[in-house]
Amino acid sequence: MTMPGLMFGGDYNPEQWPEPVWDDDVRLMGEAGVTLVSVGIFSWASVEPRPGEYDFGWFDRVMDRLAAAGVGASLATMTASPPPWLAARHPETLPQRADGVRLWPGGRQQYCPSSPVYRDHAARLVERLAERYAEHPALRLWHIGNEFGCHVRQCFCDVSAADFRRWLRERYGDLDALNAAWSTTFWSQRYGDWDEILPPRTAPTFANPAQKLDFARFSNDAILACYAMERDIVRRHTPQVPVTTNFIGLVHKPIDSFRWAREQDVVSLDSYPDPYDPRAHVEAAFGYDLVRAARGGQPWLLMEQAPGAVNWRERNAPKPAGVMRLWTWQAIAQGADAALFFQWRQSAGGAEKFHSAMVPHAGPESRGFRDVRALGAELGRLGEIAGTRVDADVAIVHDWDSWWALESDAHPAVLDLLETHRAHYAPLFDAHVSVDVVPPDADLRRYKLVVVPNLYLMTQATAERLTRYVEAGGHLVVSFFTGIVDDCDRVHLGGYPAPLRRLLGLTVEEFHPLAPGGSAGFDGGRGTVWSEWVSLEGAETVAAFRGGALDGRPAVTRHAFGAGVAWYLATRPDPPAMRALFDRVRSEAGAGAVLEGLPGGVQAVVRRGGARRYLFLLNHAAEPATVTLPEPGPDLLSEADSPLSTVVLPPRGVAVIRTQEVDSPLSTVALPPRGVAVNRTEEVTP
Repeated sequence: MTMPGLMFGGDYNPEQWPEPVWDDDVRLMGEAGVTLVSVGIFSWASVEPRPGEYDFGWFDRVMDRLAAAGVGASLATMTASPPPWLAARHPETLPQRADGVRLWPGGRQQYCPSSPVYRDHAARLVERLAERYAEHPALRLWHIGNEFGCHVRQCFCDVSAADFRRWLRERYGDLDALNAAWSTTFWSQRYGDWDEILPPRTAPTFANPAQKLDFARFSNDAILACYAMERDIVRRHTPQVPVTTNFIGLVHKPIDSFRWAREQDVVSLDSYPDPYDPRAHVEAAFGYDLVRAARGGQPWLLMEQAPGAVNWRERNAPKPAGVMRLWTWQAIAQGADAALFFQWRQSAGGAEKFHSAMVPHAGPESRGFRDVRALGAELGRLGEIAGTRVDADVAIVHDWDSWWALESDAHPAVLDLLETHRAHYAPLFDAHVSVDVVPPDADLRRYKLVVVPNLYLMTQATAERLTRYVEAGGHLVVSFFTGIVDDCDRVHLGGYPAPLRRLLGLTVEEFHPLAPGGSAGFDGGRGTVWSEWVSLEGAETVAAFRGGALDGRPAVTRHAFGAGVAWYLATRPDPPAMRALFDRVRSEAGAGAVLEGLPGGVQAVVRRGGARRYLFLLNHAAEPATVTLPEPGPDLLSEADSPLSTVVLPPRGVAVIRTQEVDSPLSTVALPPRGVAVNRTEEVTP
């Protein structure tokens, strides 16, 4: 990034206000310590009120005001919501649902991603923007589109159908390969001509699962093509300016964040945890660990969050006092180098008028703005944290292809992948263990423990990668219904899970999903959601089912394989049993906590940079907490500079402890299998 320090600000929509308000905005931004604003996100209709007629004069004045005040612009390409004239002149640009219903203007994102007409108009606008503002002193960052795939996740219109067929030709080459991949001999679905193929529109019963999977892949690619088109235009004009787009939600199903991250210079995320949920910070943490790992640990940007309540839930809770600050510092702790909000000034009209803002309806004398001002001052003082990174010993594997396939139709049970992830992530979070959420093709060698909560779709390459990881000394935990199908949603034959049978030392003969709300007892706990008939082929039983049809059969297994260990869970252990199991697995793997013995509700994360180490302590509980530090250091958020050995965190309190990394001489070295150490000593003259 071209701006030093931790960036602070929000979405700025000056077109919603008369121009005299803009000077007040810039003055208040200075008071609040704002350093970056996202500007122009929904400005298309204001800068191009009629086709080909541009009015950038008002936007020039906005950009000039920001530059004069020292506020950087995350300049949006303005294409997130086309103006009404585009649909009026070109209704073929409008998206269509699977049931044939056309989606009309009046909201936002009313475009078909495959529409060449939409893309042409968007490209012309972006070209003009990039030409005009390439050298503007306020420009810090390009913000492509906005929340891609938020409202139009897939389009089923004829334009998309033609684009889908083009995509399939590129993927399969000929119809014989497509028919084989889609298993079209089932239900007489064999295709004899490309024009016979349609998107998976509403059908009498279950659609072809491989067709649905490919359409999810295609839809992701079609939206990504819109992003890439705009990105390439701005890069041509400003190769020195970084490019991003904001992912929506903590993990957004239609958009493959791992794939998209490779196409960006820096990853951005919009995060809206629910204040009514006492565990909302845990779900948020999972999303932060994913976006950070999506670019190999590179710091990321919190592009949107709410200062208070949102407007789109059934009940929209305000954030209690201290929560806005706490959740902002949580994102910083987990790798963010920016904290921005939606939005700067609360709208007087429109669909989001009751969504909170940095300057609320109550004005700058409100508690909300005072809290914003205090937060901006804190972030401004701690710029030294920017660029530091989080190191993790544990990885959780997540995959979009598998997610799309898993939550398709006609499976032994309806499974929710994010719920599964949360069940496996929570015991690690509660044990204060740093985690990366990684794709299946990630380099796993740096991790002491890898967790695969549910990878229903598994390629042979992924199976081999996991096998090599364990063989070389890694510790692996695999949960049920993993390794079942290939990348065309065809079952791996030879006994479940065929690609992992040798690694896990077992086979699954039959699935026994549990009744809604049901459970199955096993040694040390109760299982939920799922159970299955497991036969051992070298693994040992750690816990067996007790009672019912699976009485005595393995529920949790352990298999020593090569220099490592592979665990298998044939059910979902209840939270206490899952925590106990993961504590044992972590201990064997040597994957320790950031800090041991922390009070409940306290989160601990470390960011490192050079010789400096920053320990973040965040109290998510409603009671004070006392933390004994393993190494004294000053709290950068307090007024005192003296090193502390104990920190008292008030409810929703935060501390950032700075310490120095110490290179201590070693008297002994523990080498893992095939490990290497280089020990530096001093020459001594006799």
